[in-house]
Amino acid sequence: MANINTSVHYQQVMSLALEDRSPGYQDLASASNALLAVMNRDGLWKDYSGPRIRERLQFDSQDIQWYSSWDFLLAPPKDIFNDAYFTPKSAVVPVSLPGDELLDNSGQNQILDVLEEQIEAAERAMSDGMDAGLHGDGTANGGKQITGLRVAVPTVTNSGSYGGISRVDHAIWRTTTFDAHSFATDIGTQVSSTTIRRFLNRIMTQRSRNSRGADILLMSTEHYEAYDAATVAIQRINDETKIGKLGFQTLKYYGAGRTAEIVLDGGVGSNMPANTTYGLESKSFRLRVHPDRKFSKLFEGDGQRPINQDGLVNYIGFRGELTQVNPLFNWKFYDSNPAA
Repeated sequence: MANINTSVHYQQVMSLALEDRSPGYQDLASASNALLAVMNRDGLWKDYSGPRIRERLQFDSQDIQWYSSWDFLLAPPKDIFNDAYFTPKSAVVPVSLPGDELLDNSGQNQILDVLEEQIEAAERAMSDGMDAGLHGDGTANGGKQITGLRVAVPTVTNSGSYGGISRVDHAIWRTTTFDAHSFATDIGTQVSSTTIRRFLNRIMTQRSRNSRGADILLMSTEHYEAYDAATVAIQRINDETKIGKLGFQTLKYYGAGRTAEIVLDGGVGSNMPANTTYGLESKSFRLRVHPDRKFSKLFEGDGQRPINQDGLVNYIGFRGELTQVNPLFNWKFYDSNPAA
């Protein structure tokens, strides 16, 4: 029987522990963010290959021609498709066993206990890092972070480029922003329990069409509390079948002829901006992931032992990007002056 104190056996213990848990890392990452969870549930985590991620977009449509009898049927050339392209981002979280811990915990159960703690710490870091990235603007770590909602659904919608396409020149590639302080003064200039439902109804009416529209409302604590207070007990519906079933604190929105899941995205350590609601059409987003870095261990086999350091290390790795294929039905609602 192999000696538990050998370096090789330590490496095998680490490798097997990571291998056993890796199938659940995708669910673990999605549990950190409601949008990720819905996209994972609905099959919107898509593999990609190559140095860039491309999304095929329909920017225009063919024109209908009404005709009679011997009229000529026209077929004018028209470019209606184009590609948005995104640069994938890479991230790792280390799982390491320092040499002194290996020596101090030489029994089989002791090694597994130490590994359990190390892997759980790495998993928490991965979940927290993905949530921060999904709420970020991609500038962290010198621009190496995943591009999140601050860019996908920005406050200023008609500047810069996104996915290689100019938002200045192409209105169809813009999301929409609503400031409670100014966009509907007939309703009010501040988010409160008496205004929030009317604000949301107005926005949903303006930013929906037929079956298209926001189906997730990610809310900061302030907006969630206002909506909760706006509904009397008989009207307050907790969603326990969709996002609520995935473990998020949710309410159901009914209004403007539509329904949506309201998700509390505030709380301790939250990355959600204060006084903000994101209205998101989940099917217009993708999480494009490289199949060899889909929250899987970085090094195959037994991991790595540094030449000039005493310890063992492996990594949980990710490579991919959040992309968008239709911005028109996504919006941001915020209160620029909550005290007004």
